[in-house]
Amino acid sequence: MSRNKVTLLHYVSSFLLAVVSVNSSTTPLVGVHPLADEKYFESDIIRCKDGSKSFPKDRLNDNFCDCLDGTDEPGTSACPNGKFYCRNIGSSPKFVYSSRVNDRICDCCDGSDEYESSISCPNTCVMGGNVNYIYKPRTGRKSIDRQLGSATTDPNSSITIANLQDMVKNLQGMKLVFALQFVLIGFLVILWMLRRRVRSSKRRRYLLKSVHPNRSAN
Repeated sequence: MSRNKVTLLHYVSSFLLAVVSVNSSTTPLVGVHPLADEKYFESDIIRCKDGSKSFPKDRLNDNFCDCLDGTDEPGTSACPNGKFYCRNIGSSPKFVYSSRVNDRICDCCDGSDEYESSISCPNTCVMGGNVNYIYKPRTGRKSIDRQLGSATTDPNSSITIANLQDMVKNLQGMKLVFALQFVLIGFLVILWMLRRRVRSSKRRRYLLKSVHPNRSAN
């Protein structure tokens, strides 16, 4: 192989490595808070947040739990104690348990928690993102709680569910009130029409008596 070809291959390989490194540095990590944790994972050797051990950067999100606290798997479901960060641009960001990543249920309104599953999550963040999209319904109380979002790490989730329940009860009460009002209005309209008919009949009788007084006397 000539010297020019070796030099050309060297330049090509250097260029490809540079492109890969740029892409890896500019691509945001999945499930990581952009302000709090992205800089934490920039070094080649990363330490678990609980201080138990360190791990190389190539083990980050490799679907194998190295840290007990889930530091090395923020974007997978490998660590049971890990947390996945939903950016939810256009709505409220939140953390969900890592066990919900790629489980065929859209827990993040932007659908980022299902980036490698077989479903496509619609982005509902612009619409408020309060209702989770369920691809495959599950039975039992646990699935119902997950559909309502009660098992998320957001401390305000229970308050939100209580508010939704109160809103449903209020709407049901308002429907009953509107129905009663409609019935009452209909009854008043019928009563008003009957009274008007009675008055008109009395007026006709009075006019007939005034026009033909002799007939009434006979």
